[in-house]
Amino acid sequence: MGNSQPRSYHMRHIPPFVRVVDQSKFAIIASPIPWESLLHIEPCWVPSFVCGNVFVSREEGLILCRKMAKSKFEYVRNFEVQDTCLGNCWVVVRVDGRNFHRFAEQHNFTKPNDVRALQLMNRCAQNVMEELDAICLAFGQSDEYSFVFHKKSNWYKRRASKFMTHVVSQFASSYVFYWKEYFPDVPILYPPGFDGRVVLYPSEQNLKDYLNWRQADCHINNLYNTTFWSLVHKGGLTPVQAQIRLKGTLAAEKNEILFSDFNINYNNEPLLYRKGSVLIWQKVNEVSKKRIKLPNEADEKEVEVSRWRNEIVELHCDIIGDQFWEEHPSILSDAC
Repeated sequence: MGNSQPRSYHMRHIPPFVRVVDQSKFAIIASPIPWESLLHIEPCWVPSFVCGNVFVSREEGLILCRKMAKSKFEYVRNFEVQDTCLGNCWVVVRVDGRNFHRFAEQHNFTKPNDVRALQLMNRCAQNVMEELDAICLAFGQSDEYSFVFHKKSNWYKRRASKFMTHVVSQFASSYVFYWKEYFPDVPILYPPGFDGRVVLYPSEQNLKDYLNWRQADCHINNLYNTTFWSLVHKGGLTPVQAQIRLKGTLAAEKNEILFSDFNINYNNEPLLYRKGSVLIWQKVNEVSKKRIKLPNEADEKEVEVSRWRNEIVELHCDIIGDQFWEEHPSILSDAC
């Protein structure tokens, strides 16, 4: 330990999940649960953490608990906003590209849909789901993505600021990190920006209606953009003329323009464009080969070994209605 002794403190400063064995200059803690269970984060090799004004560490095989020094400036913590999300509600974090019209133009995205950009968005969303806990579903279209945290999630004590900042920062950094995989010949000119918002939905039906709304929005926007850019690229109209031509038109009229003028059946457009992307966790049976030595046999034999594991699956399908949820009941289950 050396000559420097940790600060002493009173019983009320000790976290409730430990009990004191001896308290003189410092407290030796006998924990009823393993060290890794004391942590709110992984991995379990984190050597110390803070609980309130108590510093908990593991030194020389002992778990030590020290009162942290306070200063007269610590009162400023009282100004922090308590932003705990209401319990038993589905937490949705929606990420939107900031000023992405300009970003798409300066990086020459294909109109009306650039499959590279959409696949990059999906890869970023997958990374968010892999890195953050309790996301049971994500839905994306164009330059936006919605992430659904399970209603039972207690991640970061359900603080809205943590939900939003972790998702947005992970998504934005992933976008830059994976850019070259999808745009190998296009240098990124400047860092893209994303904003985020947190919305709570108290019932499963509210959550489903939100996702229905986002998919309906995907269809409406894609039908308009497909017709608009067909008029510009194939019909010879200027963007202003195309906008005037489409003003006040209904979905049936846009479909008629596409089919009559450009021989495009909108229903044959890729589902990625029309329905967006859904990412869910799904159990898959992974089969691998392994050499093992069987009883009463001298030589090793190669056998097939199978195990179930969760992996992220990307779907492009209709989520409006009951069929999707009936086919994937585990998404909203407590086992998510």
